[in-house]
Amino acid sequence: MSHPKRVSLWTMGDVVDWVKEQYPDQKNALQQAIIKHDISGRALLRMCEKKLERMGVEGENLQDILLDILHLSIQEELENLTDIFSECFSS
Repeated sequence: MSHPKRVSLWTMGDVVDWVKEQYPDQKNALQQAIIKHDISGRALLRMCEKKLERMGVEGENLQDILLDILHLSIQEELENLTDIFSECFSS
């Protein structure tokens, strides 16, 4: 998903859009959990297996969801490092 803003700045609506694109088979259960718990991008980045299970997210796709969240976290960190690098070496 090519989102114009960082994951940490995503609204709940952005997270729902991401779920629709990433998990068309599970979008209803995931969407309901995200809406019910008002999960923003920042909260999504902090999700772990236990938190997802407490939200009612279960099944064989749980590990896939966790892996995708890890990829989003890495993307976020790379963007942070790029900003730091730019600030340090810009004239």
